[in-house]
Amino acid sequence: MRKHRRLFLFRAPPWLSQNHAFPRHPELMNAEPPFAAILAMPTCRLGVRIRAGALTELVFLPPTEATQPANDPLCVALEQALSRYLAAACDFPALPRVLDGTPFQRRVWAAISAIPRGKILRYRDIADSLASAPRAVGQACGANPLPLIIPCHRVLASTGLGGFANHTTGWLVETKRWLLWHEGVLA
Repeated sequence: MRKHRRLFLFRAPPWLSQNHAFPRHPELMNAEPPFAAILAMPTCRLGVRIRAGALTELVFLPPTEATQPANDPLCVALEQALSRYLAAACDFPALPRVLDGTPFQRRVWAAISAIPRGKILRYRDIADSLASAPRAVGQACGANPLPLIIPCHRVLASTGLGGFANHTTGWLVETKRWLLWHEGVLA
């Protein structure tokens, strides 16, 4: 009589399943730093990140997000500037900032920064001035780390409003619409 070998099928351990998030060492993770403040706006909240006394990122957050008081002097200055903007649609003052981006993104952001309040440009206009493509300009707009200060909401698609913060629908696009209305561009 022949002995039969048992055939063992490999069964993946639970920590190897596709549905499981692998634990990672904190130093190896690309975790976002916490917000130094979360400020209220009419259509959303604005998360503020700073590093070494300079603004590094402004993040539009859902309107349901809880606010967080500004304790850092730079955050207080930004909060005051935001209050002035919300009251009278004035431009933001020059605040210390650090922009991490590619050379192309920086050129797009410089072009966007030159758009005066109450005016708009199309992605194609900026692309033509930089000898680039509208889609590349749109991607650089979506990567803008300091919206409001670098007013990417003033850049529209040739067919209409366009996207905002890498979204084409939802509360973020409504925030873009509100910002343009607030600045007198949309009726």
